Amino acid sequence: MAKKIEDMAKFAKFCKDMGFIFQSSEIYGGINGFWDYGPLGVELKRNIKEAWWQDMVRNPPPGPDGQEIRMVGLDCAIIMNPKVWVASGHVGGFSDPMMDCKESKKRYRADQLMVVHASTAEFPIPRAGEPSDIAWAFPNGDEPAMKAAVKKLESYIKKHKIEANKVFKPLLSLGSPEVILAHVIGPDVDVPGTLTEPRAFNLMFESHAGPIASDENKVYLRPETAQGIFANYKNVLDSSRLKLPFGIAQVGKAFRNEINPRNFTFRSREFEQMEIEFFCHPDESMKWYQYWRDLRKKWYSTLGIQSGNLVPREQGKEELAHYSIGTTDIEYLFPFSDEPQELEGVAHRGNFDLSAHAKHSGKDLGYFDEEGWNALLQTRLEPFKDDKAKREEEKKKLEKEEKARFQFVPHVIEPSAGADRFTLAVLCEAYSEDSVPDAKGGTETRIVMRFHPRLAPIKAAIFPLVNKDGMDEAAKELYRELKPYFNVVYDQSGAIGRRYRRQDEAGTPFCITVDGDTMKDGTVTLRDRDTLKQERIPKGEVRARIEAALRAGT
Repeated sequence: MAKKIEDMAKFAKFCKDMGFIFQSSEIYGGINGFWDYGPLGVELKRNIKEAWWQDMVRNPPPGPDGQEIRMVGLDCAIIMNPKVWVASGHVGGFSDPMMDCKESKKRYRADQLMVVHASTAEFPIPRAGEPSDIAWAFPNGDEPAMKAAVKKLESYIKKHKIEANKVFKPLLSLGSPEVILAHVIGPDVDVPGTLTEPRAFNLMFESHAGPIASDENKVYLRPETAQGIFANYKNVLDSSRLKLPFGIAQVGKAFRNEINPRNFTFRSREFEQMEIEFFCHPDESMKWYQYWRDLRKKWYSTLGIQSGNLVPREQGKEELAHYSIGTTDIEYLFPFSDEPQELEGVAHRGNFDLSAHAKHSGKDLGYFDEEGWNALLQTRLEPFKDDKAKREEEKKKLEKEEKARFQFVPHVIEPSAGADRFTLAVLCEAYSEDSVPDAKGGTETRIVMRFHPRLAPIKAAIFPLVNKDGMDEAAKELYRELKPYFNVVYDQSGAIGRRYRRQDEAGTPFCITVDGDTMKDGTVTLRDRDTLKQERIPKGEVRARIEAALRAGT
């Protein structure tokens, strides 16, 4: 059985060594929450974004009633008028409860801190002289920190000869912070009482546009790409022939000043989103919500996330944002967590965003269903086609009594995916270690990245068996023929088995070897990364074989 990831630190080093992901500005000690994509990583992430754009924007599947879906793209500025973020609620409400540690100088999200303590004590009621009143805090999902906290508690229980079980609870569930914090030992410290009480911390990065760093020139790096779509909704509608339902899609950078970036690239301060805002009639919104929810889950499965690690979860009423009618989180069980973590949210946002921007901007962002109105007029005025006066009288009556229902603010369904999180999920899902035959008839362990061919950074590697007898020139010729269509590499260095292993680690689905028979009959050996099967095919069929593997849905 193939071995999966057991040590995230080891996996992160593998990603660095292979050129998938680097710590940003590492030569200066790095910067927490920011990452760079190396030669293989940038190809992988680009392939993910291009697959999403192709499958969701250029060629989406038919809608719930079999109709064609109309989608267009947008590329909005990262910095917008700050009034956008006032209208969206980000300036007033986009914050997390923050706690600082006065000793370690580290900062934590209070709602993500867990504690472990002995079951003999009932927090938050401290009892003088009770050693079990101490609790150890750790960030939720940080397994090393959790293990360290448990180890300290176990040592404490043993020292004080306490007979108790370990209890895990969210820190904020213990009661009043001013009562319980004096009895909580924060992460990375050894004494209680160093954590400050929670306070609101706005997650948007601030900057200034203009020569003077004043409040009048304050701007924000966008915390999401969605608001640029809403702000441009009317421009798109006026400049195109779109009719409801339709979607506007965007891929772009977003920034959040995360208090505690962690888990490799999963929670970062700079990240990329792949978002759709799908506008529809309020009466049809639940149908479209269900459509996008099911479609988005299926999409991940078509790209190699086929294990039980992929879990859709409908949010409970207590979790929903104040504007949300319904939200489904599509989650993935990453190796660093015991619980699935969000890859994408599919949210039914109602008409909150367009209504908020209409109110704050003073612009009419409603939609008039002209096709529906004209259809009603045609039906209701048909009996009066020969009586012009009666026809005009009935038309005015309809305009007074019926026309208003064709003017409405569309509802919005938002599938919002993280390009970086999905890249990390693809890397985790693809990674495996297995045993394969070696050149001496035994077995050896190899690392192989089992990327879906559509996502693989390198689609094929072309090798000459040896660098003589014209094989190297024939291999280079094949490489040049394929290069305009795919990202392929040419490699003539080292034993053929070693070259295979290098490409397995890069996740290359096909290796093509030019050998002596190629010079005789024009055939080459095509090796499959996953099955290790080798077959001879005509050189002229190589391109078609690769293209077949890259088709959507295969």
